[in-house]
Amino acid sequence: MKVVRKFFLTGIVVLLPLVVTLYVLSFTYRLLDSFLGGLIEAVLGRPVPGLGALLTIGLVFLVGMVATNVIGKKLIAWLEFLLNRIPLIKSIYGATKQIIDAFSLQKSNAFQRVALIEYPRKGLYAVGFVTGCGMGEVQEKTAEEVINIFVPTTPNPTSGMLVLVPQKEVTFLEMSVEEGLKLIVSGGVVTPKHNGKTQGNGNA
Repeated sequence: MKVVRKFFLTGIVVLLPLVVTLYVLSFTYRLLDSFLGGLIEAVLGRPVPGLGALLTIGLVFLVGMVATNVIGKKLIAWLEFLLNRIPLIKSIYGATKQIIDAFSLQKSNAFQRVALIEYPRKGLYAVGFVTGCGMGEVQEKTAEEVINIFVPTTPNPTSGMLVLVPQKEVTFLEMSVEEGLKLIVSGGVVTPKHNGKTQGNGNA
């Protein structure tokens, strides 16, 4: 029975990543194809598998092209203004946009660097992201210069807490923001490669 259990568990370990990958790809394909699939069927009188997915991808590229020019930006700003005036839609759209903006590659300066801090107490360490230096009332009422560190939760980095840490107690890491996010989302399973150099404290 031990041998059977060993073979079975090994088979699960080998097959599970493949099954999950195929499931995600299949779900994504069905989602893209169904987005415009109903419209295509209504126009042509019959479904055309795959055409909806292709047109959806084309629509995404088209919206991206429009959104990068001056007229498109003004149009999107006007649309956002309208959406933000509708009570229920405002809450959903606003929260979703904030999350996407925070983790978008185009908004990568939201997280400036990856940092290591002793949190929630001395002797325990947490990985966080530098979002800026302490300013305004917060800095005026703090004895030392502080750095804003966003400490995300695992495996959902969209939630977390803001910690204001004295600059001298922040250790800046060499890994990129993307590598830091992978480390957090994976719960430490995916660890970025390191060249072995020691990265001490420094300025943001």
